Amino acid sequence: MTYSRRWFWLFLGCLGPLTAHGQIDPVQRNLLQVGYNMAMQGHPPLSGYAYYYRNQPNFLSDSNLTLRLAIAPTYLDSEMGFSHLLGKNTDLGIGLAGGGFADTYQEIRRGKFEPHESFTGHSGEFSLSVYHLFNPGQMIPLNGIVRGIAHYSFFERNDDTRKDFTLPDDRGNFIVRTGLRFGGREPTLFPSLAMELSVWYEGQFRTDDSPYGFLDGPANDPINGPRKVEAHSHLFWGAALLAYTLPTLKHTFYLSLTAGTSVDADRFSAYRLGALLPLVAEYPLSLPGYYYQELSARQFVLFGANYLVPLDEKQRWNINVMGATAAVDYLQGLEQRGHWHSGVGAGILYKTPSWKIMLGYAYGVDAIRSGGEGAHSVGILMQLDLGKAKEQIFDPAEPSRWQGLQRAFGLFGS
Repeated sequence: MTYSRRWFWLFLGCLGPLTAHGQIDPVQRNLLQVGYNMAMQGHPPLSGYAYYYRNQPNFLSDSNLTLRLAIAPTYLDSEMGFSHLLGKNTDLGIGLAGGGFADTYQEIRRGKFEPHESFTGHSGEFSLSVYHLFNPGQMIPLNGIVRGIAHYSFFERNDDTRKDFTLPDDRGNFIVRTGLRFGGREPTLFPSLAMELSVWYEGQFRTDDSPYGFLDGPANDPINGPRKVEAHSHLFWGAALLAYTLPTLKHTFYLSLTAGTSVDADRFSAYRLGALLPLVAEYPLSLPGYYYQELSARQFVLFGANYLVPLDEKQRWNINVMGATAAVDYLQGLEQRGHWHSGVGAGILYKTPSWKIMLGYAYGVDAIRSGGEGAHSVGILMQLDLGKAKEQIFDPAEPSRWQGLQRAFGLFGS
């Protein structure tokens, strides 16, 4: 497989981190999501996501089942939720996931992508989740989650992986995740109203912790020698966010604060920050202008904000300005000069009830590149609500073929 084709499939299959949801979603959704960032300097791998997301409450008629599907061309994530199965306010979820390229590892060190030390990873996964609502009847829900995951990873070389670079052994991972979430946000682009406070723990326990990399190199050199795989890693993080639309001005702002620390983190469990891809994960660690997952951190604090201003009366055209800044404590072997990283950007957003698309530019203020510090990128974010689009085409306000045709052509405009 050629370099360009392999990274194209990686782009289409990079859904894996998206799958960690905090409760069963009670709202029917039928969404197509696409995001892509293109760096203007260097030669990083493609960074983006492309997937179809469906959430179907009352699956199989009037049952207590909720089906969630996220489908990328090379990856599938699914969960069947059983509402009230373990009590009036306690639900059970059974999940299956797997496919190609989701466990691929891309080595990015000091602002440079290292394809000779990167490799492809595929995976399969089974999960069992318990969701509990602690405050039924309250306006803002408080949900708790306990999830157990059995995850198997197997690895293969890319065309560019060095012959003397030893791949990690295929292995199983047993993962335990638990957390509390007060409020939440919908899995949509630029929500107009949202609030969340949450705290999380995740433990990762591996069946194989054999080293990989350059096994004949210096024993204590995490770059030119063997690279350590921890037998178990522990992650602790919290998040706070607020999205609100000002009633008179119709301006929308979004603020987020995420902080995390870890015990015995390695390259496979470290927090990885970079790029502007807001729906690539439940808690995306976005830094505008940076490569996707450019920074590998043992612990971090990340603050982000964006402000959306409509330009016309129908609020179709909007200007969005954004920024993010992070304090980073690096993973050993992936350190950089300075511990502070910031990025800014702006974009033009066009939206209708069924369609959102934004073209944007971003600048990574402290990103290291061959010419010094500072990195430029351009990107596109798109969301199509297929349910609302179908209503506009097939359920027009007046039952005439002409009206339906008008609606079909008006999905992206009128």
